[in-house]
Amino acid sequence: MVIGGIFSFRTGQDYVVDTFQTLPEFRKCKNFNFREFKFAQVMIFAINEINKNPEILPNVTIGYKIYNRCGTMDILRAALALAGGTQKEISHDNCTETDTVQAILGHSGSRPTIAFAQVVGRFQIPVISHFATCACLSDRKRYPSFFRTIPSDYYQSRALAKLVKYFGWTWVGAVAVNNEYGFNGIAAFIQAAQEYGICIEYSEAFSSSDPPKRLFEITEVIRMSTSRVIVAFMTHREVKLLSTALYQQNITGLQWIGSDAWITDDSLADSRGHSLLVGSLGFTVRRAKITGLEEHLRQLHPAQFPKSQFFKNFWEEVFDCSLDETENTQTQSCSGFESLENVDSVFTDVSELRFSNNVYKSVYAVAKALDALVKCNKKLLPNENCIKPKNIQPWQVLQKLNSVNFTTAEGERVSFDSNGDSLASYELVNLQMTNKGTLTGETVGIFDASLPESHQFIMNSIPIVWSNGLEGVPVSVCSKQCAPGTQKVLSKGKPICCYDCIPCPTGEISNVTDSILCMKCPLEYWSNRERDACIPKHIEFLVYGEILGTLLAFFSLFGVLITAMTAIIFYCHKETPLVRANNSELSFLLLFSLTLCFLCSLTFIGRPTEWSCMLRHTAFGITFVLCISCVLGKTIVVLMAFRATLPGRNVMKWFGPAQQRISVLAFTAIQVLICILWLTINPPFPFMNLSLYNDRIILECNLGSVVGFWAVLGYIGLLALLCFVLAFLARSLPDNFNEAKFITFSMLIFCAVWIAFVPAYVSSPGKFTVAVEIFAILASSYGLLLCIFLPKCFILLFRPEKNTKKHIMGKSSNNDIQY
Repeated sequence: MVIGGIFSFRTGQDYVVDTFQTLPEFRKCKNFNFREFKFAQVMIFAINEINKNPEILPNVTIGYKIYNRCGTMDILRAALALAGGTQKEISHDNCTETDTVQAILGHSGSRPTIAFAQVVGRFQIPVISHFATCACLSDRKRYPSFFRTIPSDYYQSRALAKLVKYFGWTWVGAVAVNNEYGFNGIAAFIQAAQEYGICIEYSEAFSSSDPPKRLFEITEVIRMSTSRVIVAFMTHREVKLLSTALYQQNITGLQWIGSDAWITDDSLADSRGHSLLVGSLGFTVRRAKITGLEEHLRQLHPAQFPKSQFFKNFWEEVFDCSLDETENTQTQSCSGFESLENVDSVFTDVSELRFSNNVYKSVYAVAKALDALVKCNKKLLPNENCIKPKNIQPWQVLQKLNSVNFTTAEGERVSFDSNGDSLASYELVNLQMTNKGTLTGETVGIFDASLPESHQFIMNSIPIVWSNGLEGVPVSVCSKQCAPGTQKVLSKGKPICCYDCIPCPTGEISNVTDSILCMKCPLEYWSNRERDACIPKHIEFLVYGEILGTLLAFFSLFGVLITAMTAIIFYCHKETPLVRANNSELSFLLLFSLTLCFLCSLTFIGRPTEWSCMLRHTAFGITFVLCISCVLGKTIVVLMAFRATLPGRNVMKWFGPAQQRISVLAFTAIQVLICILWLTINPPFPFMNLSLYNDRIILECNLGSVVGFWAVLGYIGLLALLCFVLAFLARSLPDNFNEAKFITFSMLIFCAVWIAFVPAYVSSPGKFTVAVEIFAILASSYGLLLCIFLPKCFILLFRPEKNTKKHIMGKSSNNDIQY
């Protein structure tokens, strides 16, 4: 059984323009590629190892056919030759003996593999690539027989997008090689980048065969861009061209992110711009060890491959000698005793076997499939037909490859999914400069697609070297980060990564960078000045410590003091005619009620509590009713006294001291009953008003029952109105000292104050509502105190000669002073 292999030992080619006037010239391959030659030797080594292993394909020997071709057309011819199985031509008359290969290994490039895998797939011959990463090859309809031991670029593209996101780069440029490998790879990267919120500033493509003008255009795009990161989905040829062009134009400071097609290529150091590539990051397949491979490579000799012209050229290149003595050459002849044992080169270096290990796994995958066909188990699968090795067909190998699942000697699992792709596992390498001036890839992390999404990307402790020797991670963003307290707003006409930072509105915060939304604070909280935290709202209520509270408390206590002084004056003159004539008992009760009125205003100042809310309104209502009841009693006394002086009238017996006390008690009892009902049904309670102001809380007393409040206030108004009407009727009584006039003035002030109180109370915000109520209490209390008692105190203190019964009972005259 034979396995075919296609490798390009020479990667360059003399391109000839066909004129169609002469026969096309033969295109010669040039430039040694020791890595491709090592791939072929790894294939031979693996086949020899399998042939020596009695546990795999016992009594069966695997052979190989390896084609060395460069250029897509020649590679396609080699694949067709392997598929056709032409061994040798006997004659023109006889048939041709065929020996079709069971599988084809190769090629290293995606473009040639795309060209022949689609054709070979029609014959159901498996094609296993170790290096063709184009995601397009996962299309089972177009490439039904394609497998690979290297992950698809689909996974690499997503891994690169995660890498860009990991380092916070949201504004990058993309450059790809102008073929399906580049287009598919960069398209998958752009799609993944958009999912992770990464924007692409530019996306360009070119190939090494493009005219220099195209390369100049791309360098100008990079020069004018603001992104500092380039994602390069290219081969080493395009990377060397681009880095050299950028180096010549002194375009530096770029962070390169590379695909596995170039990130570990040893030839990068040959370009003039290789210094720009220092610090590049990229994914490549994980390194491995192949036991015995180094001995196999170092023991190679031209005698083992006498018909291989390339091996002869390889030997002459390594030892700088000539194996062909007939050629006229200036180099010395090879002695035949040369050995690779002591030669240090890329070919003999097995310290980092990455893609070579993929070749090794490809050979073993085919061997495992063949082994499964040869070793049929009748006990486990009674209906399975055993196949003789010489009868095995490629399509049968193709079917078995779909179910291949084994672990290598190094513990690496090998299997293929439904698209022929292998498990995605990469090493993240960082290009660093060695002491010898060469570039080496240092592993700084891994990516394993088989792990959960959040654990696929893992960094190790090895420090990363950044481009241009920067100490920290380069920055590549379209807009700077929005600090906490601001929100991102997209800039018109620009990508999603370009935005403006707008401060959060009042009452909203953002406590993280690059917030797209500002969060509203809870009802009892408000945003601080920086808009990055919610702080408790300031609770506002009328307090003694502020100027307004202090003034109101002062006037309240001052009113108490004046009332007390008035009471003292009246007490000291209680036996005088003026005090006796003005019903001293009701006067003292009125002064007491006024004192309570002044004091009840203090209950409105300070932090509202459950008890203070109930006390302030009920105390206010009861004390004012008591006060107005006393004034009403004094007014009725004045009217009754005048009526009693008329002949035949004896009305004072109906409104004596006992009746006066009962009337005051009855009027007050009604208010007490209203207050009890209010407190029982729906009493006032402390309430945090959150709707009045956005930035602070007004702590106030909710009225509970609004009907109860206006019933208390309405009852006071009713008594005040009745008192005013009676006093107004008695204002022109002909006494020298007519108290009804002063009661009229006091009730006029009282009613005016409380009428003005209603609209002021309704329209005043917050704590000023309380201040308006206190002001109304104080104003009406002062009005009663001053209008009723000030004229009497003036007589008692400064006009004692008028404090006589004769003067009080006398008639008015033009010389009399009216108070």
